[in-house]
Amino acid sequence: MNEDNRARWVDQISKEFSLPLKNVKAVATLLSEDATIPFISRYRKEMTGSMDEVMISKIRDRIEQLDELDKRRETIITSIEKQDKLTPELMQTIVMAATLAELEDIYLPFKPKRKTRASIAKEKGLEPLGRRIFEQESFKLTEVAATFIDPEKGVSTADEALDGARDIIAEWINENQDARNRVRILFQKEAVI
Repeated sequence: MNEDNRARWVDQISKEFSLPLKNVKAVATLLSEDATIPFISRYRKEMTGSMDEVMISKIRDRIEQLDELDKRRETIITSIEKQDKLTPELMQTIVMAATLAELEDIYLPFKPKRKTRASIAKEKGLEPLGRRIFEQESFKLTEVAATFIDPEKGVSTADEALDGARDIIAEWINENQDARNRVRILFQKEAVI
């Protein structure tokens, strides 16, 4: 972990756990010097404000989480830069992401994909049909779907065209950051195990 990151993380952890900044900084420094948690809690009480092993463990774990978050952020930025799709707005969104889940949701539309049913449907030229359905225009669905029948592309019936359009729409919804976040919140509030 570099010094800039540690300073930023120490400040963030201090606020998150409502601990004095100097004590969190001392714990982070001792951990970076490979001091063990039992050693810190027993022999460095004056530096840590008498933190117990549980709190020191929480600080260590949070530092590791933030370190992983920053490493993933760097990887995502590099990947999107290679695709020439990194805009200043997207960069700001990536930098402001506070959790790994949020970061992955942002990256999902840019992530190199395996061949999916939606990508196969796009290759068959069904994306315009998916767009019309998704926009919820008023039109005769089966008639419009019939115009996408093309045996050379592998679309033999209107039902096959509609299936492909549904696959495309499902992928769009799956990759939508707001939709993913809403579902995550719904599950946190309503899910029963």
